[in-house]
Amino acid sequence: MTTTDSERATERPTDDDAVLGRLMLAFEGTELPVDVAERLRSAPAAGVSLFGHANVVPPGQVRLLSDAIQAAAGGRPAGDGLPLIVAADQEGGQLIGLGEGTTLFAGNMAVAATGDVELAERVATATGRELRAMGVNVNYAPVCDLATNPANPAVGIRSFGDDPALVASFVAATVRGLQAVGVAAALKHFPGLGDVADDTHHGLASLDVSRDVLETREFAPFRAGIDAGARVVMSAHLAVPALNDRTDLPATLSPAVMTHVLRDDLAFGGVSITDALDMRALAQGPNQVTDVLAAIAAGVDLLLTTPDPVARERIEAGLRHAAARGFLDPARDVTTAGRVTGLRQWIASFEPPSLDVVGCPAHHALAAELAARAITLVRDDGRLPLELPSGGRMAAIMPQPTDQTPADTSSTVVPGLAAALRRHHDGVDEIIVAHQPSPHEIAAAADAVRDHDIVVLGTSAAFIEPSQAALANAVLRVARGRVITIALRTPFDVAAYPASTCHLSTYGILGPSLDALADVLFGQAPVSGRLPAAIPALHPTGHGIERR
Repeated sequence: MTTTDSERATERPTDDDAVLGRLMLAFEGTELPVDVAERLRSAPAAGVSLFGHANVVPPGQVRLLSDAIQAAAGGRPAGDGLPLIVAADQEGGQLIGLGEGTTLFAGNMAVAATGDVELAERVATATGRELRAMGVNVNYAPVCDLATNPANPAVGIRSFGDDPALVASFVAATVRGLQAVGVAAALKHFPGLGDVADDTHHGLASLDVSRDVLETREFAPFRAGIDAGARVVMSAHLAVPALNDRTDLPATLSPAVMTHVLRDDLAFGGVSITDALDMRALAQGPNQVTDVLAAIAAGVDLLLTTPDPVARERIEAGLRHAAARGFLDPARDVTTAGRVTGLRQWIASFEPPSLDVVGCPAHHALAAELAARAITLVRDDGRLPLELPSGGRMAAIMPQPTDQTPADTSSTVVPGLAAALRRHHDGVDEIIVAHQPSPHEIAAAADAVRDHDIVVLGTSAAFIEPSQAALANAVLRVARGRVITIALRTPFDVAAYPASTCHLSTYGILGPSLDALADVLFGQAPVSGRLPAAIPALHPTGHGIERR
């Protein structure tokens, strides 16, 4: 009698190693290491996560790497013939997890600034095609967190905005687009990471709002994503006292959050996964295994490891020991195995496209369309479009791109503001300052622009980084009336330099966004973007343009 895949998924694992099927592995290197290949052949694993800093090479090599992963797993004697999960963070904008060989789409806040959910779905479909062409079948996206706290260092432009209904509509569109081409969407970070001021990569944060607020605000985008058919949900490592009366327990480890709310209240039937296990909101070192077992007991299906072989061995040893002692619930193991098998069967039903789709002309055109439609004029004093005499001089100031949170690939981006402006005017002087400019840099930049006809000043974190605010205010004092300020990341920066009278938001520093900005400044393109999130003290309800 032949055992079918669905029957196999409902059988109880027969040995202690079966619990290892909960792991998403990770490793350092652009080729599959021998020890990881052997691990995939010798014991179960749900799949592998690819990380930009650890694994990313040109798209063709990513495809070879993912093929090698699948081939190694296919060599398991007890394998079921289904593809492993291969996942990555390809959010767009500040987090391009598969590198610059892919199409550089702007991120979620730029997408929402267009107001066009159909465009969002097209962008997600294009992103999904590129992922599948490279052998990636799960995208750790979309971010469902709301941009309700401008001081949040980890969310920012990764969010679609601060309005639950708006964010919900764009989340649903992104899910539809990704999954139409065989890439599972992973809604994150449940139950909502937007309204905190701490980065859970570095420590535990607490979302101190009522259950009623959670229901109407944080949960709305997740409901929409689940209703759209999202196949994966990723947990957040933050405390939610309204759900479990605890200020010290991450949601990842809370049955009240990961089972009662996610499964019972929101009726999610897909695969749940932790956020990365190396984040400092969870225990590290010897106590890490305790939190791993707590996550499983809370109802989480998969465990997201990072490229740390010591931590992985510690986690695997702890899981085997817990299984041998009978500490893991057999019924929960069976349920998880069924969910993961269902996801892998769904992945297997799609054929990957050719690598030719990665960075193809049609996708570049779509990225340019998105960037152009997102540019938002926040303050208008009538100076646009720019007109300079033939010998006129411009200055372009921007901070050196840096990773402001571990969920960030901005440090790989070459500063491009001056280059974008030079497409329209030859006389552009470039001034690059540190992300945290020193008093000397601030004074030098302000002095350097005294005689320029126009100064285009970009900031990337002025709302939360005092030195960037000091830079902007110093330049405005010296060249007021000649300065155009640009929020190159979140739109909130202008609140830190209210003297600016002409201000725009790009929602990112990628090339298409800066080119679109230059086109707007020189009157070569209309400006149509709308603020997806309110700017404190300036636009309390969002979506407006101040004319001065």
